[in-house]
Amino acid sequence: MTTIDTETDVMTLINVFTVPPEQQDELVSLLADATEETMRHLPGFVSANVHRSRDGERVVNYAQWESEADFEAIFERPDVREHMDGALELATVDYHLYDVAFTDER
Repeated sequence: MTTIDTETDVMTLINVFTVPPEQQDELVSLLADATEETMRHLPGFVSANVHRSRDGERVVNYAQWESEADFEAIFERPDVREHMDGALELATVDYHLYDVAFTDER
């Protein structure tokens, strides 16, 4: 379960995909399948949330991992590469790793 809190000891991945609007749904499905089939079973995985932009041009994957090392290890796995290669056929990607700095809830 995603917890956005400055006290939670997780590493956050924010992955912004730029996609042609006619392929947005396909990319969302690919990322959901990748999470269900592969990512959620990997060591250190905490959560993933996929967001689609209303203009159809972006998809954002907000994921949490227990550590940067757990995240980096996924790139050594052929099953992960297969999913990521599929995403890169549909979109360009800009990802960065983050720590939660501030939260405010109603």
